[in-house]
Amino acid sequence: MPSHYASERVSDVWRVDYESRFVEATAWAEEHGIAPVTEDRVRTCLLLVDVQNTFCTPGFELFVAGRSGTGALDDSRRLCDFLYRNLASLTQVVATLDSHQAFQIFHAPFLIDEAGEHPQPYTLVSAEAVAAGEWRVDPSAAETVGVDPEYAQEHLIAYTRALADGGKYDLTVWPFHAMLGGIGHALVSAIEEAVFFHAITRRSQTLFEAKGRNPLTEHYSALGPEVLVDQEGEPLGTRNTALIERLLAYDAVLVAGQAKSHCVAWTVDDLIRDPTVRDRGLLGRLYLLEDCTSPVVVPGAVDYTDDADAAFARFAEAGAHIVRSTEPMSSWPGRLSVAHSADSLPRESAAR
Repeated sequence: MPSHYASERVSDVWRVDYESRFVEATAWAEEHGIAPVTEDRVRTCLLLVDVQNTFCTPGFELFVAGRSGTGALDDSRRLCDFLYRNLASLTQVVATLDSHQAFQIFHAPFLIDEAGEHPQPYTLVSAEAVAAGEWRVDPSAAETVGVDPEYAQEHLIAYTRALADGGKYDLTVWPFHAMLGGIGHALVSAIEEAVFFHAITRRSQTLFEAKGRNPLTEHYSALGPEVLVDQEGEPLGTRNTALIERLLAYDAVLVAGQAKSHCVAWTVDDLIRDPTVRDRGLLGRLYLLEDCTSPVVVPGAVDYTDDADAAFARFAEAGAHIVRSTEPMSSWPGRLSVAHSADSLPRESAAR
């Protein structure tokens, strides 16, 4: 491990010393003979889903504790270890950023009950409850985001019904999280440092993908919002086809981040359901780092562990590989195992 890395600091928040890391990473690449990514014969992408303070750092708004109570913190430590150990094998890092503001459909100010009170965090707003008049859009919130209150209420009815019909989770009222401009929106400092170190060592620009700013829809998946159109057929967002095409260009895509039950699960689910992904064989090149992701668990409120485990079992059945970051990549199944045991393997992506 590079001398600057201290695994016990993963729970801390600090300013990354970019200039020092630049000097160290340049020297590290020379010392260890790490080539730039332009020489990679097998191109590997590490997709990091929402590894932000808001989800990964204890004390922040939506810390993903899992059943252990320290889930995302342990995941971040293993993820940093994995990044540093496998610098020479990772072509590019793509990091998604959940990005929110105060008035959005899943935040308390947007909704009121029959008494005019805002919901508590983790309230589940079902289609049946909305149809029965138990929940409605606060007219002032609708006007704040620039939509007509009557339209907003019709949207809430249609939106919650679309979630139910699509087999998705009920609309959840989340605590304020991943707020634009706040510390919670930033990557975990230790992970940000590791990602920057990778970028310099491999001469590889990190790609950042923001998601979640539309006030009228949730956006768990990195590839698109939960509901694509409103009740009038107008778009609420679009599929991130550019990101899908980028992922398809890699010989292997590794996925880690938070939360296993939500943003990771829905991102992978979107990939598996995409016909282009299936036709071009990405599923067999997809590796899910199961020890670098945890489910949402709030004692006494919600526990999505079983849902997350069921989703990963479904992904494995579809052809994705479930692996652990602590195991050598050469021991993983599929193409990566072959790649790490054959120096003469041709660069498959060169023909694409």
